[in-house]
Amino acid sequence: MIADIIENAQNYYNLGKNFEKGFEFLKTTDLKNLENGRYEIDGDNIFVSIQDYQTKQENEGKFEAHKKYADIQFIIKGEEKIGYTNIKNCTPTTFYDDTNDIIFLDGTGDFIKAKENTFLVFFPQDAHMPCISVNNPEYVKKAVVKVRI
Repeated sequence: MIADIIENAQNYYNLGKNFEKGFEFLKTTDLKNLENGRYEIDGDNIFVSIQDYQTKQENEGKFEAHKKYADIQFIIKGEEKIGYTNIKNCTPTTFYDDTNDIIFLDGTGDFIKAKENTFLVFFPQDAHMPCISVNNPEYVKKAVVKVRI
């Protein structure tokens, strides 16, 4: 897992061209004015999902993980806590969904506060629990760049 601010994104271009393209999209696109939905950056290799929601209490959250893609989760507006742990510390609660590249898990982990202009990168070994309230439920707008690895 990586956590940083978007101004430092170039420090992670060495993760590969797909990561570089994903970070450049986040840095150069007017994300605040994008409608919710999927936007292709490079077909199924790199795409972004724009979403907004109300954060929820930790007991309502679920850990998730992916096999085919890494996530770059970028907070456009608001703030939330995101849980993270190594997938080895979790027990699956669902079968892996190959079509949607997701598995849900039970486990415990640590939390990090993500605020506007912050990004977090989650790799396949990083189970993560997004959308958790810092204090009270609040509105969050987020971009999730999916990078095929």
